[in-house]
Amino acid sequence: MKCTTRRRLALLVTVAAALTGTASCTSARSSGPPEGDREGTSASLTALRSVERSTDRAESARVRSTTVMGTELSLEADGALGWRHGLTGTLTITYTGGTTAEAMRGLGITSMEARYLSDAYYARMGDQFAAKAGGKHWLKYAYDDLEALGGGVNFGDQLLNTTPNQSVKLLLDSADVRAIGEDTVDGRPTTHYSGTVEVGDVSDAELRKQLEQAGVTTETVDIWVDGQDLLVKKVEKARMATGELTQTAYYSDYGLKVSAKEPPADDTEDFRDLLERQGGAGGTS
Repeated sequence: MKCTTRRRLALLVTVAAALTGTASCTSARSSGPPEGDREGTSASLTALRSVERSTDRAESARVRSTTVMGTELSLEADGALGWRHGLTGTLTITYTGGTTAEAMRGLGITSMEARYLSDAYYARMGDQFAAKAGGKHWLKYAYDDLEALGGGVNFGDQLLNTTPNQSVKLLLDSADVRAIGEDTVDGRPTTHYSGTVEVGDVSDAELRKQLEQAGVTTETVDIWVDGQDLLVKKVEKARMATGELTQTAYYSDYGLKVSAKEPPADDTEDFRDLLERQGGAGGTS
């Protein structure tokens, strides 16, 4: 039981990293834009500042995404998120492949409901997991506790920064951002922007720290923006030891009402308490 529980807890930390789209990634550095592209880069940055403001003001959106972490894990997420006062919302997360997903299936976990509240993230793990964890279906991850579980990666901060404007902020620090052209995404006319981001150049100190903690050096970011300066789609790519990390997300229904209810206390296990009963964070055999 002790060994199985520790393995389960390690898997859940991996899932927390996957939700953010940044997990131990590395990539080669680029040399920046050719001299002839600098005028286009300047115009793109001006347009993206308007996108950042519009996305911030929208305060919520519906999101569906896919994340592939090399051979380790692939998953899909669908739901709605708000970012007016921290992260709020609910996602349904389905594990679709990879070695971690296979191990989780052995524990009876193929999908889960994730609820984001101001102080914590809650995950509903299912009946088979509950039978092995004191009969409770929900795990509570207090954001303040997640840093200690991440081996130096602050998953708490990363979970609080899964909103669409993060991709825009990254592109604003790209030396080679440019408008690629016009596309139609989900039936909506959009402008496609692309750029390479050197993590050392990220101006947002907290975001730069999170990426550095995750081992990211360089990331390519593509976004598609509609006529209201709102993000419709994003694709982020980086490299991991197990292969390429790719996260694709689609956003719609900006400004919708988003809420998340705290699960019943008598059906919720605090992750820290469960970990302490199993002998601490060390050891995942």
